[in-house]
Amino acid sequence: MSGKKVCVVGPSKKFLSGISYYTIRLSNALAARYGVSVVCFRNLLPKFLFPGHKHVGQDLSNLSFEKNVAVFDGMDWNNPLTWYRAYKFLMKEKPDAILLQWWTSSAAHMHLIICLINLRLRAKIILEFHEVVDPFEESILPIRMYSRVMGRLLIRRANGFVTHSDSDKKLLAEKYRMSAEQIQVIPHGLYDQYKAVDRAAARNSLGLGSDTVIMSFGLIRPYKGIPNLIRAFNELPADIADRSKLLLVGEIWEDRESVVQAMDECQYKDRIMLLDRYVSDDEVAQYFSAADIVVLPYLRASQSGVAHIAMTFGKPIIVSKVGGLQESLADYAGTYFIEPGDISAIKAAIIRVLEDKPGPFEPPKRGWEEIVEKYATLIE
Repeated sequence: MSGKKVCVVGPSKKFLSGISYYTIRLSNALAARYGVSVVCFRNLLPKFLFPGHKHVGQDLSNLSFEKNVAVFDGMDWNNPLTWYRAYKFLMKEKPDAILLQWWTSSAAHMHLIICLINLRLRAKIILEFHEVVDPFEESILPIRMYSRVMGRLLIRRANGFVTHSDSDKKLLAEKYRMSAEQIQVIPHGLYDQYKAVDRAAARNSLGLGSDTVIMSFGLIRPYKGIPNLIRAFNELPADIADRSKLLLVGEIWEDRESVVQAMDECQYKDRIMLLDRYVSDDEVAQYFSAADIVVLPYLRASQSGVAHIAMTFGKPIIVSKVGGLQESLADYAGTYFIEPGDISAIKAAIIRVLEDKPGPFEPPKRGWEEIVEKYATLIE
């Protein structure tokens, strides 16, 4: 075990998201090699402004930090007293490296506060980008300008940079006029904390019967392309649609009207099941065990935590050729790539999977131990 100490900075489970899970998995994996501490961002913004405000603060995840990981939970966006407590925590832990998780500019001022604290610590700052460009932030001029200004300020204070794909590496270098040589590509680890359950039992508990289950999973936002999946389902031959169910599992964050309209216009709308809420960890294994096909018809994406769950369950995955998804799923035998926004391609891929009757597939070798080895080159 190395004598170096590492602090991971990311969101807590209060505003639960994929980055919350990532922060926990990365911290626990690093703890096998380093002394690890964590600073959690607890309150990220006024609750009513958060699209998923209904699930804020709910106990939805079974994942937790290992006992040997020191955790400060946490820093609030509007409470200087919590910033001071974070300062005291970091002064006590004295990390040699600080890993900052960047996914939204709404937490950027807290990142900068950590950097100011680091003027005393003089630890190495590693900035990890989960989203180089947030589609919502890019669509609003003041937020877009704020995001870029804060991003530049953070980049000037960092010693190393991480993305999860070469496409994001290129995008990051272009957006901030950086040298690509400064940026390390480290693949996203698999979310293998979920264990498969009996398929028949899962289907019975969800009321799915013996139908073929075509599933989309995860938060529903415009860039996820869910209306296109519904339209593709509408175009399936009757003999396939009549023995299939389209299962849409995920809280609708934006553009509910487009999703509802596509469902209303679908000739097989009685075969569509929409679960409009955030799914707890206790339920995840049931849905993935019950599904026959996972469809991710994204219009754009950096990465997808859903894809990393689906691979551990060995499911065939129909996914758009966008962003880092092309790289993260390229070595998975169960991948069926489609062009983004192509409804006919989604339909054809569904039919092809049903004809092939493939799987289950072996997930790629992308364990968290291998991820830590790559981080070691930056930390040490």
